[in-house]
Amino acid sequence: QVQLVESGGGLVQAGGSLRLSCAASGRTFSTYTMGWFRQAPGKEREFVAAISWTGGIRGYADSVKGRFTISRDNAKNTVYLQMNSLKPEDTAVYYCAADGGGVTTREGEYDYWGQGTQVTVSS
Repeated sequence: QVQLVESGGGLVQAGGSLRLSCAASGRTFSTYTMGWFRQAPGKEREFVAAISWTGGIRGYADSVKGRFTISRDNAKNTVYLQMNSLKPEDTAVYYCAADGGGVTTREGEYDYWGQGTQVTVSS
């Protein structure tokens, strides 16, 4: 069992930066692929980024590539999402998730989810 708690969301102007954190409980955190997803109002939840348990494999949605960076600190049971050059279209609730398999963009492959943190980017 893995419990996930996101933090770091907030209101930021376009062009600004935020760093999201996701703290995990459970001794097996380091064995999970971790992902970030987001859901904007009126839209389906979409993949943002994922990182393998070693950190050696990372994947990004095309819409955030070059602007967002996913990282993890297994000693702290925490995964991060550094978001730079934010745009109004990045406004969404951001969720972290844990997957017992390999890096994937597929939402259904993730076993555990956090409650989400709101990110709002003003123009």
